[in-house]
Amino acid sequence: MHDVTQHGAQRIGVVGAGTMGVGIVYVFAMAGCDVFLVEPNSVGTKRALATLRDAATGAVSRGKMTAAEAQAHLARVATLDSADALPEALDLVIETVPEKRALKEKVLGQIAARTPKLIASNTSAMSIDELAGAVQDPATFLGMHFFNPVWSLKLVEVIRGAQTDEASVAQACAFAEAIGKSSAVVADSPGFATSRLDLVQALEAIRMVEDGVASAADIDRAITTAYRHPVGPLRLSDMVGLDVRLDIARQLAGTLGAHFEPPQLLQDMVARGELGQKSGKGFYDWPLSETNSKTG
Repeated sequence: MHDVTQHGAQRIGVVGAGTMGVGIVYVFAMAGCDVFLVEPNSVGTKRALATLRDAATGAVSRGKMTAAEAQAHLARVATLDSADALPEALDLVIETVPEKRALKEKVLGQIAARTPKLIASNTSAMSIDELAGAVQDPATFLGMHFFNPVWSLKLVEVIRGAQTDEASVAQACAFAEAIGKSSAVVADSPGFATSRLDLVQALEAIRMVEDGVASAADIDRAITTAYRHPVGPLRLSDMVGLDVRLDIARQLAGTLGAHFEPPQLLQDMVARGELGQKSGKGFYDWPLSETNSKTG
């Protein structure tokens, strides 16, 4: 893991302690940052801290760091129950709350009031230009789209809004590099680059299950074997969250057209609470011991 302090950025805020938020906290803490994690739900905070400890323990067991180093890195994480409580003038604050526009705008407004140097949304599909209306200085606002699991996948998609200045884009790319990631800079377009490509494959795979073409396991096996994808589209959908897939599909269907309309099967599964890994059941069964999978 690189040391982000070499780039002069030591204080990071992350708002939202879901799967993505915890992963983002982990990579920045392990890179030597002081990280402030905002999560209003005390149960969510406890779960996040447990996941961070498990991740660090796994890294120690694989020889990636010593136990003392892991403890020191974890000690860099502080928890807060509101974005209003973030320290002022942090180097970077990343919003990673659910894909609900009103919620994101509220949180981004709270973040902007704390005057960080750079504000990023981890949105995977929402328009950066539309969200920019919630912040005071759109020049320092952009998208930083991380991928699940954050500790393993090496890409950060940096989304440049119409008002984002070049210095902010360069700074976001430097953050990505400093935590051992590669960056791909894209324009603010519905679904950006990765979400559009990923979702097309996922929705078609779901339609294939719906139509009885093949089982989820066989579809995933075909993709991972023939095309050497590390994870099949249906297993990955379970890992991302079927509710997240559904939200993004509905957003993109409204802007890009009917081929992004969510299959009825996806809608039905979400309605039944079958959300994938986080609920224990999706296209696969996920034992409770796997819903907080090993990381590091």
